[in-house]
Formats: sequence, C-alpha cells, structure tokens
Amino acid sequence: MSRLYGDENFPMPVVQALRELGHDVLTCLDAGQADKAIPDEDVLAFAVAEQRAVLTINRKDFIRLHLQNECHCGIIVCTFNADFLAQAKQIDAALEQISEPSNQLIRINRLQG
Repeated sequence: MSRLYGDENFPMPVVQALRELGHDVLTCLDAGQADKAIPDEDVLAFAVAEQRAVLTINRKDFIRLHLQNECHCGIIVCTFNADFLAQAKQIDAALEQISEPSNQLIRINRLQG
C-alpha cells in the first residue's frame, strides 16, 4: 500500500479510512507539524524527505507546486467531500490504478450523484 502524508487541512476521517484500507498515512499532527502555518513548499519538502505522497484539499497551491517541482513522491489533490469513506475509497482506487505515485498529480473529485 501507499505511503501518504496528510497536510494540516486534510480531513482526519479520510485519513482513518485510508489507514483501515491498509495505507501508511502520516499526518501533520503525527509529525508534530500542526498549527505552525508551515508553507506549502515546506510541506511538500517534508513529504519528499519522508518518501510520502501528499494528501491535500489545497488544490490550487499544490497543483502549482507540482508544475514547479519535477521531483516529488506524488501529490493527491482532492475536492472536499463530506462522505469521507467514499473519498477514501476513491483515493484507494486511484492509487491501485498506478504502480507508483512519484512525480504524479492525482486529482480526486467528489462524485456527483
């Protein structure tokens, strides 16, 4: 399963569901990085150092970072979805479709319906 890093605003219920699905998810809180207003560039650098793909709902800034940085362990940008389990399953399915998230931007959009 995938090694992921949830940024400060990423919903904890999605993190918990991803963990139950077998993913290794570290959060800013776990890493002692919560409530410190750490710049997005530093969040990405930390994830790279930890060899983890970033999980974020901060789409605009992390898409920009993806375009500026050729080398990272993956960036998963999500729209907010109050159906946390559904979102976790979407992320899990997207990760199953690829062999390695490195250097990829993965977009997870809330399903309409």
